[in-house]
Amino acid sequence: MTGAALRVPGHVPLAVATRGGIVEAVHHGSIAVVDAVGRTLHACGDSQAVIFPRSSLKPFQAMPLIAHPQFVRLQFTGREIALCCASHSGEPRHAEAVAEMLHKIGCKQQDLQCGTHPPLYFEAMGIRPRAEDIYTPVHHNCSGKHTGMLALSALLEAPVDGYVEIDHPVQRAIRAAVAHFSGVPATDLVVGIDGCSAPNFALPLAALARAYARLGRTDPDGKYGEAPRTIVESMVAHPEMVSGMKRMDLALAHAGHGDFVPKSGAEAVHAMLVRGRGIGIAVKVADGAARALHVVIVETLRQLGLVGELADTPLECHARPPIRNWRGVTTGEVLPVFALTPASPA
Repeated sequence: MTGAALRVPGHVPLAVATRGGIVEAVHHGSIAVVDAVGRTLHACGDSQAVIFPRSSLKPFQAMPLIAHPQFVRLQFTGREIALCCASHSGEPRHAEAVAEMLHKIGCKQQDLQCGTHPPLYFEAMGIRPRAEDIYTPVHHNCSGKHTGMLALSALLEAPVDGYVEIDHPVQRAIRAAVAHFSGVPATDLVVGIDGCSAPNFALPLAALARAYARLGRTDPDGKYGEAPRTIVESMVAHPEMVSGMKRMDLALAHAGHGDFVPKSGAEAVHAMLVRGRGIGIAVKVADGAARALHVVIVETLRQLGLVGELADTPLECHARPPIRNWRGVTTGEVLPVFALTPASPA
């Protein structure tokens, strides 16, 4: 990955937006479908493009905590483990669960170093926050992840202050977990600072897909034991804690009936474990457009034969979403324009 920051990825058109029956905008990107041993099964564009997974990294950021021998004494529930992997919407159930987790580890919301923003709940539901409402760090979509980092600090007997610094024991443990599951040496992981101030580790798109495929192995991991299984089962059992109402990841979880373990990230990144096939899927839309990402995810699942008829399913509205103006008039739609290419046999 030397010089990765200077390499321009070979992305290709994945989706288009139309108006008046013609293409008005083109969304480029890449897709990788990989198995647990690292074989690329299908691809589109540049499967080796180096990308920041953003919040798609969260299951692996939670991994050292869940695998710690003393984790059980924290008495985190399955809902709370799912929240450690979440980009939640700041709904009351999310904020209340984060507060309970903080209480369990003897921390306060002031210890969270993720910052504050209006809950994603409002955008997802199409409503406006009230000017008089006050939000705290527990409403941040990454507060569950940060609470998990505080919990790991406690188990490692490391300082709570500075837990987001790259040389903190928590971040060193996370870096090792990302390297283990992705197959990218820790020294090759490119470091960037995420929107929540925690480190994020860039890696090839295919390596992100491989990491998700490895989450689905049924045998204990050689280094992290039962932690991958615990994380997957918690995310499957509590998808409403990983995402939120009217969010894409929740729709995918419901559509997969326990087979899909999806996790989105900022700037139009998405990764998913498909448990029944033992594969990981990773998608990056280059311009960061969520409207294209959702279309590409559904079409990828369709081309892989993982979804059938979409009518009356949670994914129907994401397959070819209409584009409407401020009067509600339909002016066009977003359409997929790619074809997955099967990898050549070795």
